[in-house]
Amino acid sequence: MDFRLTEKQEALKQQFEDFFKEIMKEAPPEYGRGGLEAIYDTEEGFQFHKYVAKKLGEKGWIARPWPKKYGGQDAPIIEQLIFNEVREKHRAPGIDNFGVGMFAPTLLLGATEEQKERLLPPIAKGEVIYCQGWSEPNAGSDLASLQTKAIRDGDHYVINGQKIWTTGAHRADCMFLLARTDPNEKRHKGLSVFHLPVNLPGIEMRPIKYMDNKHLYNEVFFTDVRVPASDRIGEENDGWRLTRDTMNFERSGVGKYAQCESVLNELISFVKNTKRDGKFLSEDPVVRQKIARLFIDLQCGYMLAYKIGWMQDKAGLSFAASAASESKVFGTELIQRFANYGTEIMGLYGQLEKSKWAPMEGSMVEDYQFCVGSNIAAGTSEIQRNLIAWVGLELPRFK
Repeated sequence: MDFRLTEKQEALKQQFEDFFKEIMKEAPPEYGRGGLEAIYDTEEGFQFHKYVAKKLGEKGWIARPWPKKYGGQDAPIIEQLIFNEVREKHRAPGIDNFGVGMFAPTLLLGATEEQKERLLPPIAKGEVIYCQGWSEPNAGSDLASLQTKAIRDGDHYVINGQKIWTTGAHRADCMFLLARTDPNEKRHKGLSVFHLPVNLPGIEMRPIKYMDNKHLYNEVFFTDVRVPASDRIGEENDGWRLTRDTMNFERSGVGKYAQCESVLNELISFVKNTKRDGKFLSEDPVVRQKIARLFIDLQCGYMLAYKIGWMQDKAGLSFAASAASESKVFGTELIQRFANYGTEIMGLYGQLEKSKWAPMEGSMVEDYQFCVGSNIAAGTSEIQRNLIAWVGLELPRFK
């Protein structure tokens, strides 16, 4: 198998490289090394995110694979993967992971023509920011047990309930919401997907702050919130099918592997230039073995991600959930290995955060603290392995 890019793809990749190399020179100090916290926590970081989004929208790079009539370029999906890889390597903002990566593909799969023409172009132009209204206090990993209700009342639905761990809701313009439209049904039956602005009357947000006071997550409360029936996406009570497809988009990104590659390059530079007991760390066989393991795993991860791109290109946006789960569980556990190995290689220096002695600008401390959460967000590793077993291997389900 030949995994090399074509000359045209290489040229396009260089375009992306040149753009992000230059625009990241404009990043404010508050943006730091990027990530969701850099975007949502500070006003400076969020404004830089919106600035980059506008630039990307002007270039038509946000939604290259979409049909042109919705703001895309009808480009092959592989070109979007190349874009995602380069952007994440530079730790650049500008892409709304929820709007572009999750809600837009859901619209392409299940929305009416009117909804597509109304909702997709602003996303493609980088003009609107979304958040995800899924998790509830008693419905996180077990999302099908959610209790937020959306009851039909004429031409509207009336929404009551609560969502939690809503990333970036305090910065968002709109939300895509999963709610129960048939209270008499249980589990995944009777659920529907909605689009709604977050400034509607009856919506209240409360911040959930980190121990260091950073603000990424929120609680969102709905009290008699009225949403037009025209903003229900897909058929009533068919929301679980759409949501499963949305989960696949959330779990299939190549970006996490590009981020790992950046960390790996920094680690390689660190071991080549750091001595311990009179020898460079790169001469230590244990260190070399750990670096080699990370490199090999990273190449495997890229293959999983590009396999998904190939499947989407051949079979359309809807593809086997097991493939997305493979990439998700492997990628998030690889992030954890990077944090563990990196901290072990750096020794006590790896625990320093704000110090001139801190390797890699002290980033390993944050990576180490955060990596366990990556195995929980978007579906735990245990859930992913169940999906791989049930859908990919057709093994029997638990009774």
